Amino acid sequence: MSENILHLDHVTMQFGGVVAVDDLTLDVNQGEIVALIGPNGAGKTTAFNCITGVYEPTNGQVSFQGQVIVENYPQGKMAAQYAGENKGMFTHRLAPTPDRITQLGIARTFQNIRLFGALTVFENVLIAKHMRAKQNFLSATFRLNQKEEQRMREESMKLLEEQGLAHLKDEVASSLPYGLQRRLEIARALATNPKLLLLDEPAAGMNPQETQELTDFIRQIREEYQLSIFMIEHHMDLVMQISDRIYVLDFGKLIAQGPPEAIQNDQRVIDAYLGVADDAEN
Repeated sequence: MSENILHLDHVTMQFGGVVAVDDLTLDVNQGEIVALIGPNGAGKTTAFNCITGVYEPTNGQVSFQGQVIVENYPQGKMAAQYAGENKGMFTHRLAPTPDRITQLGIARTFQNIRLFGALTVFENVLIAKHMRAKQNFLSATFRLNQKEEQRMREESMKLLEEQGLAHLKDEVASSLPYGLQRRLEIARALATNPKLLLLDEPAAGMNPQETQELTDFIRQIREEYQLSIFMIEHHMDLVMQISDRIYVLDFGKLIAQGPPEAIQNDQRVIDAYLGVADDAEN
């Protein structure tokens, strides 16, 4: 549990005059479930987008399994911190694309489910398998590597069986009930063989029974796939039940961090968020 898998170092994301994420430093350790909470607009999804290559941060660094995967230190304040005596002269950028981040072993889901709605359950998972395939675009397109294609099909089917979705393999994804669509989206993320899974409001739109089933499901996949999980969530019952540690953002700044019991009793968190949690869900 103590081995670090994700580290954000002084990450800032600025859009014009708006600082969405402000000098954020945090860690996720191997095997942990860590939650990132805060009011709507606090910068949570922006932080996820900086990790996954959707945004290039204005400043800061993201490391995964000890390797720097995202980095931007332009001239200025952060350059001075990073470059020491070369301050004001140092500029460095590393901004891989989201597909490259996925190939490194980071998968994510989205608050608004992003399945291929016109494709079947099986096809959704198979497409994710192609993200990590060894074959190139030409062989994937023309099926020149039949052995590799067969392996991916078998692994996709096995994953659906493990997640209780095998009986739905030929169903069109958009026809599934909401809770099953969310489960399929997570299964599709698992198909990329991640080490770190980012869940962006996985319980959004779920009723209490579905939320409890999701809570059990997240625990199950953490153990079954030896995952570290970093999630954004507004449902505080789920967060408090399942998280090993919690980070709290408000207006892009980190205002608290710690185990659930400490966060629950932190007055800054209560003032900023927990006291209006019900409103934040609406």
